[in-house]
Amino acid sequence: MNLHCSITELPNIGEQRAKKLNSLGIITAEDVLTHFPREYDDRSNLCKIKDLVLNEENTFLAKVRGQGENIRIKNIVFTRVKLYDETGSIFAVWYNQMYMKKAFEERTTYLFTGKLQKKYGKLEISSPEYEKAETALNQIVPIYPSVHGLSQKIWRKLIGEVLNQTKGQLKEDLPFWVRKQYFLCERNFAMENIHFPETQERFFQARRRLVFEEFFLLQLGLLLMKQTLQEGKKGIIMKKQNKIVEFQNKLPFTMTNAQKNVLLEIKEDMIKGKVMNRLVQGDVGSGKTAVAMAIAYWTIQNGYQAALMVPTEVLAEQHYQSFCEMFEPLGIKTVLLSGSLTAKQKRIILEEIAEGKAKMILGTHAVIQKNVVFYKLGLVITDEQHRFGVRQRGALSEKGNNPHVLVMTATPIPRTLALILYGDLDISMIDELPPGRKKIDTLAVTPSYRERIYNFIKKYADMGLQSYIICPMIEENEKMEMQAVLSYTEALQQKAAEYRISCVHGKMKAKEKQQVMEEFAKGNIDILVSTTVIEVGINVPNAVIMLIENAERFGLAQLHQLRGRVGRGSEKSYCILINEGKSKVAKQRMNVMTKSSDGFVISEMDLKLRGPGEFFGTKQHGLPELKIGNLYKDMAILKEAQKAAQELLQKDSHLELPEHEQLKQQVTALWQSEQLSI
Repeated sequence: MNLHCSITELPNIGEQRAKKLNSLGIITAEDVLTHFPREYDDRSNLCKIKDLVLNEENTFLAKVRGQGENIRIKNIVFTRVKLYDETGSIFAVWYNQMYMKKAFEERTTYLFTGKLQKKYGKLEISSPEYEKAETALNQIVPIYPSVHGLSQKIWRKLIGEVLNQTKGQLKEDLPFWVRKQYFLCERNFAMENIHFPETQERFFQARRRLVFEEFFLLQLGLLLMKQTLQEGKKGIIMKKQNKIVEFQNKLPFTMTNAQKNVLLEIKEDMIKGKVMNRLVQGDVGSGKTAVAMAIAYWTIQNGYQAALMVPTEVLAEQHYQSFCEMFEPLGIKTVLLSGSLTAKQKRIILEEIAEGKAKMILGTHAVIQKNVVFYKLGLVITDEQHRFGVRQRGALSEKGNNPHVLVMTATPIPRTLALILYGDLDISMIDELPPGRKKIDTLAVTPSYRERIYNFIKKYADMGLQSYIICPMIEENEKMEMQAVLSYTEALQQKAAEYRISCVHGKMKAKEKQQVMEEFAKGNIDILVSTTVIEVGINVPNAVIMLIENAERFGLAQLHQLRGRVGRGSEKSYCILINEGKSKVAKQRMNVMTKSSDGFVISEMDLKLRGPGEFFGTKQHGLPELKIGNLYKDMAILKEAQKAAQELLQKDSHLELPEHEQLKQQVTALWQSEQLSI
């Protein structure tokens, strides 16, 4: 079987089933094989009917007595089948599946797995999975992520079919020495035993191999990218180092030691003659912008231009104002490139950039468009890097003759993970907040407090202070999210008609969104109801309350980012989390938010309590999607994979040896969205 063949060529895959598989990203036979189980059901522990445990999953052998019957109550039809063994009997019940009446052969033994529940005073097994005992699968049964209409039985049959047709034919990607050195099993064995393991030991061997392979390909891609960015490129050698200190002395505050250390690391890079590719991580309010300004100033004093690219127009506008305040009095021409400029304004600014009159250039992705030609670009800064793809920032650096690249993010990531995730960058951390920054009081409450919170918000609005309200996040459905925001805003406007209330959401046009944000920044809106679109890109010192509805639906790192939108002025600020989650984890997460204001501590806890999830979702970081590896749980394997990738590239820096051909294909395929050139 060709692993690249369409799933429509597989047995029992019609148009409807193919659509459902496509919705899970499954297009080819290979995608079927790499749709790994999310958990396993150990069915080796069979029980008797008399020993079934209430409200638990039970696996047992039983025979069917008599014919099943369909019973109608109002609009519901349920099918009831009597099961028995030597210790007793029980009814199995399926709802709105009338065909189940004829699904069984009388007096034949089946293996059943289902939850024992008490309904209407009677015990029953609700919608159990079943198989004839003689054809029952291994005792460790995979459970796959799925969608409605694709049962676990369908999954197991489909994956079993692809495994049978490809038995022993899967090509080995990993070099033999890597498998030997890191004790990794062979690929066919791994694929067989990740889906249908005969023993726990075989499962662990299979999973370790596949997790290693996934991380290994990820690391190879990142290291090759770093190599491509650096290879044969001579960096601009910056002189006049005293200009950094000169700028620091012009600031209205004293830089923290953390800021000074990061400046030192950046300076070391920029005087070496190599192209700098450095990530600066710093919590909200740690002073990354001041560092960026100092380095931009130094670059300009060396006779070069500096460019700063940010993800939103509002953020670009705010950075522009900050840079103008510092740079214009020093005779440094600062310009803003954004989508809202008139044709005439844009033409003038483009001329100033091309002629070298404009020294500091700020903007959104408009700064990487083809018509922007720099006179002498020496430094490229991108803010909130996770909003840009790895290649997008590369497009900006290609605008000059190997300019230095500085990447900034306020999304704190534990250092060890950052070193691996951002494998194409060197890393600096600003892990200290400026003195005097006020602590934001964080409270986690139940919905019963909502009215009291509204009164609290009104009280502050009467004092001329503003508030944000973040509506629940509805995953991957912007239309529903928009409706939630609009209906919430409408209801709030009726409750508090005397206040100026507005809203923003993802479905708004950029210009409309920009307008509302600007009005809020000017103080013309008392309460801004929003989705997470305000997470990055707005600085309103007058906003003092952040209310987050359904806080349990957000990751800790995201809650921390949202909280960072307040506490930017001289007034005391508050973050109020309305938590409707009843689980232990939801309570733990709210506890972390109320106790800690350290983004790095919070990011560690986010990984621990929630797993990589959205925090390390590839959409956020521009990395290929992880199908089996867990960046928190599998850290030890991740480090081994990174070491192996480094060793391999020392032996074959461009994967040109014949034995690495298959591996090269896999890396290129994995990174195709970033157009990795090896």
